[in-house]
Amino acid sequence: MRTIGATVFLALSMQAANAADTVLEPQAGPMPAEQRNWALQVTPYLWAAGLSGDISPFRRAPTIGVDKSFSDVLDSLNFGGFVNVWGRYDRFVFSGDAMYVNTTDGHAFGPLPPLPVPVPPGTVVEGEVDTKEFMATLQGGYRVLDTPGFSLDALAGVRFWRISNDVTVSALGMSRRYGESFGWVDPVIGARAFLQVTEKLSLQAQADIGGFGVGADSTWSALATLNYVVSDHLSISGGYKVLDVDYDHDGHVFDTRLKGPVLGATWRF
Repeated sequence: MRTIGATVFLALSMQAANAADTVLEPQAGPMPAEQRNWALQVTPYLWAAGLSGDISPFRRAPTIGVDKSFSDVLDSLNFGGFVNVWGRYDRFVFSGDAMYVNTTDGHAFGPLPPLPVPVPPGTVVEGEVDTKEFMATLQGGYRVLDTPGFSLDALAGVRFWRISNDVTVSALGMSRRYGESFGWVDPVIGARAFLQVTEKLSLQAQADIGGFGVGADSTWSALATLNYVVSDHLSISGGYKVLDVDYDHDGHVFDTRLKGPVLGATWRF
């Protein structure tokens, strides 16, 4: 089962944002005072992540151990997309990060041996699991330190999860389908730092921690990127991101870690 696995490929252009959640803030040197009181930027990104952990997609179903590389995850991907939005007004900041992934994983079992049930010997049973995952992190905060070459933001917000699984079993020209979905909300707190290295290059790091037993038992993310300014309105970035969540409630288990390199393109307004 690749569930969120394939999660990770997406729309070429992608992240410099908070593990799920942070966005690049490359700047071409200090900005005039009249331009520094607000900023808005949008970053679609690619996250080439592998997946590991334990998953139980259906209530009270067996828990399945998962350990997939990025190439494994890519095999089951139908569609996926990642986008990050970041904004600032004076010292107040906003960070939003969203992810949607659809994957399908299929297996065939058989031919079956003679069984004490009305199933002909040699029957092949096919199973297919379709998984849809949506995650969004929304955070607001305050810029506690602001200099021409360095800034530090304190953040707090929530992370939303929604996971849907449908399994289809086919044999002897017949098929049966069963589906379940579940979701939860996690409070998160974090910080984001930005360092101007040269006129064109900058470094950014963002991390958060949350859950606290409200939704998941725990969740955390971390991201670090190197950013390059292409023009006044466009920059590109590359780095590494980790997103971890441990959810176990009402028979559903979603204890996973996604980690891998990220590549993003940021449009500033």
